[in-house]
Amino acid sequence: MISSNDFRPGVSIVLDGSVWRVLEFLHVKPGKGSAFVRTKLKNVQSGSVMEKTFRAGETVPQATLEKSTMQHTYKEGDEFVFMDMETYEEGRLTRTQIGDRVKYLKEGMEAEVIKWGDQVLGVELPKSVVLEIVQTDPGLKGDTATGGSKPATLETGAIVMVPLFISQGERIKVDTQEDKYISRE
Repeated sequence: MISSNDFRPGVSIVLDGSVWRVLEFLHVKPGKGSAFVRTKLKNVQSGSVMEKTFRAGETVPQATLEKSTMQHTYKEGDEFVFMDMETYEEGRLTRTQIGDRVKYLKEGMEAEVIKWGDQVLGVELPKSVVLEIVQTDPGLKGDTATGGSKPATLETGAIVMVPLFISQGERIKVDTQEDKYISRE
């Protein structure tokens, strides 16, 4: 159990049988009446966001989330097969369990799999990954680093905007959280 006074961004709680992550909180002490905590919560499973007010000192169950490092070994049909790096057990995850970051997932890549009990809530990829460009328009003579950008398709199928001087076959570093080009490799 966790007190509403101990809420911080990133804390996970259980409400109505679902896991919610605290995005924002504000402890309010009005001049008249008792104090309360106004929060903005995000459902970890569905992604929906809601605002909820708790009485100051009210206790709610805290969600115990487990993170385990797993390696993506291969894709079979619509499922992605992961191997636990400690126990060498295999687990299968669907595209919806992984989320929209699946476009950066490459065979052999390690990721943090987040579980609540036996239920997989999501997958955290590394902040940046190095991938090869398989298709992009060729750069023209005179293109500079500040000249603009063009779309490039990566080996995983993801499309990111890259500077005009980047060409097909090059390896680039991409920010997986903001879908942005970082640098050449």
